[in-house]
Amino acid sequence: MSGMDGLRVLVTGGASGIGAATAARFEEEGARVVVLDRERAEGFTSVVADLSDDASVRAAVAEAVETLGGLDVLVNNAGIGATGSVADNDDEEWHRVFDVNVLGIVRTTRAALPVLRASEHAAVVNTCSIAAWTGLPQRAVYSATKGAVQALTLAMAADHLADGIRVNCVNPGTADTPWVQRLLDASADPAAERAALQARQPTGRLVSAQEVAHAIVHLADPRSSATTGVALAVDGGLHTLRLPARSV
Repeated sequence: MSGMDGLRVLVTGGASGIGAATAARFEEEGARVVVLDRERAEGFTSVVADLSDDASVRAAVAEAVETLGGLDVLVNNAGIGATGSVADNDDEEWHRVFDVNVLGIVRTTRAALPVLRASEHAAVVNTCSIAAWTGLPQRAVYSATKGAVQALTLAMAADHLADGIRVNCVNPGTADTPWVQRLLDASADPAAERAALQARQPTGRLVSAQEVAHAIVHLADPRSSATTGVALAVDGGLHTLRLPARSV
């Protein structure tokens, strides 16, 4: 028997990549899952919402709660990427990425809070990034949003401790997901770009979506009841390890 049997879980951005791997892992552990995404997700019970629209988010969360009969775990995984330095993006792009990556978490959590407060095993897990810690080139907008997500996670953990809601985040390194593949495909030499990303990892490979999902499920597990206010790196050592250059 799993400690997550019957746990009621909502995963945003669950149609592909890390979100889909997370939803599948929760179901394997006996949890009941609803996926929230911009379109209906194949293979899962799903609801549709635009994270930049508060009314849309509230309606989708209410539908998920009705389907599940309550809510124990919220995984704020949905997000969008952006490339470029500070000089490369205008105000509209900055507002667009912050609106989804940061305010999307705010809107979803705000809508779910009344139901989470009623749960005996309430947990929120936010998908952040090592970009919150580590300066990555050509990721100014994205990194700024993820720095905000990490700070928001800690503030939420403090604010909702008395509510019995644990709040943590995972900080993946470069993950082998459809979103990363789209970035690679847009480059001049996708194979060379992938090789460079792999070489940047101390482990010599990209992080898998399943590895990030495992960490998310661990943080949400009621058996992790003493864990709150934590940013957990799932990055193959990129943030903390400084190894000698590999010989060619």
